[in-house]
Amino acid sequence: MNEQKIKFLKADFPMFVSSLKPEQKGKWGKMNAQQMVEHMSYAFRLANGKHVEKPVYSPEITQKMHQFMMTEKPFRENTPNQLLSDEPYALKNRSMAEAIAELRSEIDHFFQVYAERSELRMVNPFFGNLNFEEQVQLLHKHAAHHAKQFGWMD
Repeated sequence: MNEQKIKFLKADFPMFVSSLKPEQKGKWGKMNAQQMVEHMSYAFRLANGKHVEKPVYSPEITQKMHQFMMTEKPFRENTPNQLLSDEPYALKNRSMAEAIAELRSEIDHFFQVYAERSELRMVNPFFGNLNFEEQVQLLHKHAAHHAKQFGWMD
């Protein structure tokens, strides 16, 4: 398992988003910083089982998506997400501090779920039935994408 990716998810990424202003815009896309943090909480809810979505693609396309996910190639800027509207969702949390606290809670829950059931697999709507290592790979790739969007990891 890649301990660097785990450290990034548990410590580095939450620390980075704590440095952002809620209304700060990224280098691309329409989300502001707080919307991005709330979006990442949603990604962790998919990975920790609190939120379930049906698969989006056929098994063949999902397999190709999974193969890409397992590479170190980054997501492209403005990568579309069929589960999201064209416009960012309204804010769920009253403040950036609340949004970050929610993100930290979802991250902690993700690691707790897999610590208790290491054999667990969860269906991701784009990338298939993922185990812990695959979830870490995807979450790291996703968080790194948004970190780059907001000026870190250039």
